[in-house]
Amino acid sequence: MMLAWKLARRELRGSLASFRVFLACLAIGVASIAAVGSITSAIKSGLSANGRALLGGDVELRLTHRFADDAERAWMEAEAGALSEVVNFRGMIGSPDGEQALAQIKGVDGTYPLIGEVTLLQEGEIDAALEERDGVFGAVVEQAMIDRLQLSIGDDLRLGTKTVELRGIIDIEPDREASGIGLGPRLMVSRAALEGAGLLREGSLYRVSYRLVLAEGVTSEKMRERVDAAFPDAGWRWRDLSDPSPGATRAVERIGTFLVLVGLASLAVGGVGVSAATRGYLDRKTETIGTLKALGASGGLTVAVYLIQILLLTLVGIAIGLVIGAGVPLLLGSTLREALPVPADFGVYPGALLEAAAYGLMTALLFALWPLAMARETPAAVLFRDVVERGRRLPRPLYLFGLVMLFVALVGAAIYFSGNVLLGGFFIGGLVLALIAFALVAQLVRWFARWLARRAGLTRGRPALRLALANIGGPGSETTGVMLSLGLGLTLLSTIGQIDANLRGLIAGDIADEAPAFFYLDIPSPQRDDFVATAEADEAIENIETAPMLRGRIVKINGEAADPSKVSPEARWMLRGDRGLTYSVDPPEGTRLTEGEWWGEDYTGEPVMSFIEEEGRQMGLKIGDTVTINVLGRDLTARIANFREVEWRRMGINFTMVVNPAALQGAPHSHIATIYAAAGQEGRLTRLFAEDFPSAVAIPVREVIERTRTLIGKLVDAVRGASLATILSGLIVLIGVTAAAQRKHLFEAAVLKTLGAERGTLMRAAVLRYLLLGSAAAMLAILIGAIAAWAVMTQVFEAQFAFASGSALLVGGMGVLATLVTCGFFARRMVSVMPARMLRARG
Repeated sequence: MMLAWKLARRELRGSLASFRVFLACLAIGVASIAAVGSITSAIKSGLSANGRALLGGDVELRLTHRFADDAERAWMEAEAGALSEVVNFRGMIGSPDGEQALAQIKGVDGTYPLIGEVTLLQEGEIDAALEERDGVFGAVVEQAMIDRLQLSIGDDLRLGTKTVELRGIIDIEPDREASGIGLGPRLMVSRAALEGAGLLREGSLYRVSYRLVLAEGVTSEKMRERVDAAFPDAGWRWRDLSDPSPGATRAVERIGTFLVLVGLASLAVGGVGVSAATRGYLDRKTETIGTLKALGASGGLTVAVYLIQILLLTLVGIAIGLVIGAGVPLLLGSTLREALPVPADFGVYPGALLEAAAYGLMTALLFALWPLAMARETPAAVLFRDVVERGRRLPRPLYLFGLVMLFVALVGAAIYFSGNVLLGGFFIGGLVLALIAFALVAQLVRWFARWLARRAGLTRGRPALRLALANIGGPGSETTGVMLSLGLGLTLLSTIGQIDANLRGLIAGDIADEAPAFFYLDIPSPQRDDFVATAEADEAIENIETAPMLRGRIVKINGEAADPSKVSPEARWMLRGDRGLTYSVDPPEGTRLTEGEWWGEDYTGEPVMSFIEEEGRQMGLKIGDTVTINVLGRDLTARIANFREVEWRRMGINFTMVVNPAALQGAPHSHIATIYAAAGQEGRLTRLFAEDFPSAVAIPVREVIERTRTLIGKLVDAVRGASLATILSGLIVLIGVTAAAQRKHLFEAAVLKTLGAERGTLMRAAVLRYLLLGSAAAMLAILIGAIAAWAVMTQVFEAQFAFASGSALLVGGMGVLATLVTCGFFARRMVSVMPARMLRARG
């Protein structure tokens, strides 16, 4: 090994220029993964560091549909060092000129916030802004509400049956992220302001959070044990500092995982460059390797010399990538903090950097080991011959085993670090299949080009075409390198483009056409008939549908505590938080029973339930199983009588769980409604119901659809941005592959010019060669991207897929343009080569 180290070190001194593509590809891939990992870690660290402020205390006990009773409240006051009660719900806000807007209303008590501080854009404290003055309470809102209703400080706002005065604009709300994403801007008032407003009646949809600062020496684990022992059936939802904002944490993890996997695509493309650079370097070292073998060097020594060089260069490339990946988030920290909706603590995170380094090391070794192993198997006699393509032999079993183990380790690491076996497995599997497909099609293109070149009728009188086809199909062709370098990047863009076009078409088309104009929530049961009568009397309203609604949390399955870890990842959301629940005599419209039977109209036996089939199967449920739901602090156990299939795209009224009416007899609840009306009537219809039904909450569906479309656009743009690393790696590999093939093409051009070929003919041949290769790579990328997008649309979104020709043309144009630009750069040198100088150099 000492001899191998000495030889490797000496030979590497003058060879760094040969590895520019190697280093660039590796650095870009590692940098993209390191940057994504660093940003994800910064957000997680920010959430953790600000956990108490985000949560509003050390622990939170949350109730739905109700406030804590006197006994529960007294117990919390006795056990906690400090206590704050906060109520969150959706409601309609009326401006002085009669306009209505949906708001996320937050009622706070005098101790809020226990941790952190609410700051306003104007001077003053939050307590002073919300206090009662001359019989009128104050309110503060987010800037978006000011803009939406054209409000000014001092305006009177209608809140249910009461009036409050606007006294400030919220600048910082410390627990904003923990409240989740709302459909409207925030409005904050005191709890006392909500008394008598008619908004928090029995059956209304609201959440009450009790934030506790624990007494000294009391841990969250001990407090949870005490809570469970004191009130085992209260239906609390528990949160503590281990995950102060679970929704934000899950979103960050999912987006981070996907972007890391996209970074792996960049590394895979870079691996092609690593392999090409290694093979090209070893080709240029033919005489050196032959000399070593002729002097008695073993094959193992030869491999060791160049493996040491590859390892050293790999470490250099990884180091460059880590510096970039860690440095970019630090440099852009202030900008990213303003753009991110959650706190982030930017710094150097060794875990994220080690993950990126591991990916880079395994990728470099995986793609470099094959050409190293092939060099070992090539005899010295062949190495001294100046041939374009050597005989093909497989490496020794030891090297094949090493390749397999590296591949397994890389796939295993991707799946492990992703935390999602299905996503990681499908992505890596698709990546491998795409690489294999491009390699196989490259061989097919070479064979087809050779066949066409022999067709005299096709190429007669077309020397440029014949020369282009011969170069594509001949020995030493860069066909495979060009296909692989362009392929993955274009495939990613094709897939993203097709999904984007289909989602936008789905939202703007079928969903927008079938969706109602409004969802109305919190319609009091005694006012349900009057609400329907008002709607039916208005000529602009085409149809109205209503249904009773409650909220409940699944607490037991077949008598055992509902544990999210015991169900499939796709169904865990069902066990997190509260789910909608209704009762009905008949199956809801737009559903189809797939198994079991519906209960009869006069059924009064044990509680029975209808469950959505897809979610039920994912949770492992079957006919006859029991599900226990905590509703308003009481447990309801129902037996599953049937499964049904729902067409959610209609956006009509439907629920995951439906029970027989007798099961919820007497339970306080409200109603929801969908109103179908022509576009442009939203403002008038909102005012129509606002006066007589102040507690009813109007959700404008068309506005929600538009916001969803905007959000999807931002996510697609983010993924496109992450894909730029893959595109950049592909362009570098393309340049490297083309540069490596120039030695052959320069010599060929010199010979042809000696035989009388014109510069124009050579240029046209080069353009045709790269035009054909770029077109082949783009067409295959479009095909694979369309297949991947079809799978996502039909299996994930359960929607129809339509091929987006505009996106396909864009991807095809990018592939052709990339190859032509590269061709133009190198073809100028080829057509201007001096034959005498080139032939003397080869002689």
